[in-house]
Amino acid sequence: MKNTPFTQIHIALGAKMAEFAGYNMPISYTGINDEHAAVRNSVGIFDVSHMGEFILKGDGALDLIQRVTTNDASKLTDGKAQYSCLPNNEGGIVDDLLVYCVETNKVYMLVVNASNIEKDWNWIMKHNTSNVEMHNISDKTGLLAIQGPNAMKAMQKLTDMDLINLKYYTFVKGTFAGIENVLVSATGYTGAGGVEIYYEDNGTNGEMLWNKIMEAGAEFNIKPAGLGCRDTLRLEMGFCLYGNDIDDTTSPLEAGLGWITKFTKDFTNRAAIEAQKTNGLKNKLVGFEMIDKGIPRHHYKLKTSDGVEIGHVTSGTQSPSLGKAIGLGYVTAENAAIGTEIYVEVREKLLKAVVVKLPFYQA
Repeated sequence: MKNTPFTQIHIALGAKMAEFAGYNMPISYTGINDEHAAVRNSVGIFDVSHMGEFILKGDGALDLIQRVTTNDASKLTDGKAQYSCLPNNEGGIVDDLLVYCVETNKVYMLVVNASNIEKDWNWIMKHNTSNVEMHNISDKTGLLAIQGPNAMKAMQKLTDMDLINLKYYTFVKGTFAGIENVLVSATGYTGAGGVEIYYEDNGTNGEMLWNKIMEAGAEFNIKPAGLGCRDTLRLEMGFCLYGNDIDDTTSPLEAGLGWITKFTKDFTNRAAIEAQKTNGLKNKLVGFEMIDKGIPRHHYKLKTSDGVEIGHVTSGTQSPSLGKAIGLGYVTAENAAIGTEIYVEVREKLLKAVVVKLPFYQA
């Protein structure tokens, strides 16, 4: 297993550790519900250094990104980012990712899922027919996500960059906590607001950065948060998790990602995806709340009241914020309307649920 710059800190704090995407990662410290509440109500700190980062440089960088992603990266200017995905040739998704415009038309940073770093690199390289300069900086990049309604106020103490007025999906670069050339972006995976902090790790500055962040957030009772509550937070927002809700077999349109699929440009497998839009979707990813008592789990079958299988659960949990069980799953299009009753098969019993509008949680 690989370590992040913060692995020893997690262990020293007594975190419950486990392997995730090849890394030794903290699942929880004081408990998922406790950490979840800290992020929703104040501020928490996540180690997400396992994520992958690629730099694309040169005159052909934008063209390459346009060809391999569904969103329109030509809309990006310096200091702006967007959510996107890499479609494959079979109508599915290679990965979802963030695209950061460091220098318009010239320099971009792509942030990809940890489990897909090698796959994504090979996929983009395969399409790099213009000899765009590519650098995989994943192993030397540290990444912390400071999330929650008090995140900006806490982190503003550590920099002269204006974080308080940083708009969603924009970023700044400068000195942060005494470290130069840090990228601070108003992005995250929790729906609670906050920033993600990218820096070049030299093997010693990680501990200093962690300690300064914890000190700055002390007045807001900042808490370390693990991957367990990262999952419950993202699920309450209806955010897709690669490998669960989207994968190589799921269409961006079926997954509700039509808003990042722009047919105003050409991209991998555009014609087939556009035909899917024209002809109508067979399946759709929906959010649902449990009416009967029970937790929907990944791969549980979704059925009608008379037991006809209509799909499957992709993600499910007991929502700490809402106090009820929620889930995401694919169902046939005729069963995807809000208010539709569906049933989750749990140990040969059919438990009632209802399709609801996303996100589940609204501040």
